[in-house]
Amino acid sequence: MTAQPRRPKSKHVHKPRAEELTLTIEQIDEDGLGLATHEGKRVVVFDALPGEKVVARVAHTGRHRIIASTHRVLQPSRARVAKTSCPHYRSCQSCALLSWKYPAQLERKSQRVADALATYPELYDVELGEVWAAPETLGYRASAKLVVARKRGKGQVGMYRRGSHDVVDIADCPLHHPLINRVAAVVREELDRRNVSAYDANHRRGLLRYLLVRVSPSYDKAMVTFVTSERNYREVTHLAKWLQRKVPEVISVHQNVNSSTGNVIYGRETFKVLGTPDLIDQVGDVRLRLGPTSFLQVHHAQAARIYRLVRDWCELQPGESALDLYCGVGGISLHLASQAHQVLGIETVTEAVRHAQANATMNGFNNCKFVAGDAEELLTDDLPLTGKLGAVVVNPPRSGCAPQVLAAIAAMQPRTLVYVSCHPDSLARDLALLAEQGFRVEQVQPVDMFPQTPHVENVARLKFVGVSQPVKRSEAKPTKRK
Repeated sequence: MTAQPRRPKSKHVHKPRAEELTLTIEQIDEDGLGLATHEGKRVVVFDALPGEKVVARVAHTGRHRIIASTHRVLQPSRARVAKTSCPHYRSCQSCALLSWKYPAQLERKSQRVADALATYPELYDVELGEVWAAPETLGYRASAKLVVARKRGKGQVGMYRRGSHDVVDIADCPLHHPLINRVAAVVREELDRRNVSAYDANHRRGLLRYLLVRVSPSYDKAMVTFVTSERNYREVTHLAKWLQRKVPEVISVHQNVNSSTGNVIYGRETFKVLGTPDLIDQVGDVRLRLGPTSFLQVHHAQAARIYRLVRDWCELQPGESALDLYCGVGGISLHLASQAHQVLGIETVTEAVRHAQANATMNGFNNCKFVAGDAEELLTDDLPLTGKLGAVVVNPPRSGCAPQVLAAIAAMQPRTLVYVSCHPDSLARDLALLAEQGFRVEQVQPVDMFPQTPHVENVARLKFVGVSQPVKRSEAKPTKRK
């Protein structure tokens, strides 16, 4: 009888089962996560709606709070969908509201903005409009920043799991434009076909770090940027050629070199590999030329609505000019140009300024000027602006405007100020400061730029009425809703 070879012992280690807690969700935090209490500790729960009773599995226990995720819903909310539209929902955890019915998402976002405004007595009388619902709640993202990794020998293209550096391989993200998913699938396939090395942050080695995809929904074209740890032109060129052959809609491929060991995505140097240097898209009433590192709102249909609203609210009169701070590639500026004597845009990113000026030329506007620099510094100088200043527009990053910028705007005394914001808390803080410097905050219009997530964009309209005294809390009234 022939002896049978011994079967090697399995190296698989069974993880102990995670602790489970039965919880009642008391409220929702600003990240769209459920909040509950267990033995005096705050429990933060992914995939939980207010009022629900759930069984949650614990992922981490800290001194003051517990991080958990819903395992089973015992008493579901009426606002919960029967089935989520993404197979990666629980592993990725990027879209906290994906299990909410869409009307409930809008109500949550409206309350989020109202709560932020209610923090300041100066804003209690501000009219808050109903959230503008998005025409597309899936497949709307026109750009994506995807992480490249290798796990158990297989190439992965996806996103970091919430609160970690574990990469979740995303085969088909329902929020991404379909062209983004096609590009990601081809790159994943090529990683394995050519055995391209993915960057390993722990060992600080490997070539490919990120895959950045930008889509022009209007023309169904795409721009791809490979972020690598070193130049390696040959390997990236092979990837680019294969990608263009498999996805001919990719008309532009770049390489960005990031040799740092931190979490920053972009490095300082970007090189064109194949195709056109830029991508052109139609957003609202204008065409925009975009580069590999350009910023543009991810939901182009909602961005167009914002651009037109800003133009309408500025109410520029003949001979009046406009100042556009944090102007990016000029989307708002060019919508104002048709009514303005002159538009002056200020932006910190030099490449964005170059694109903004090119976009003005491409759209036939010769009354736009764009300047690279920090708004905080440039507003203290004599601005190259002709005509009477009728309106100022600001569209700052999430952190909002520096107090010096707000003070400089108030000193200009424009008739109208329109503030575009992607964070309700910094918006409310800045509006309260502006109210103390002579502006009357008339209206805030929330816009759902990011369906399935807790984020909400806002546009605020202010009028300069002269210096006013801060409102006493006893004199304030609750925020009105339209």
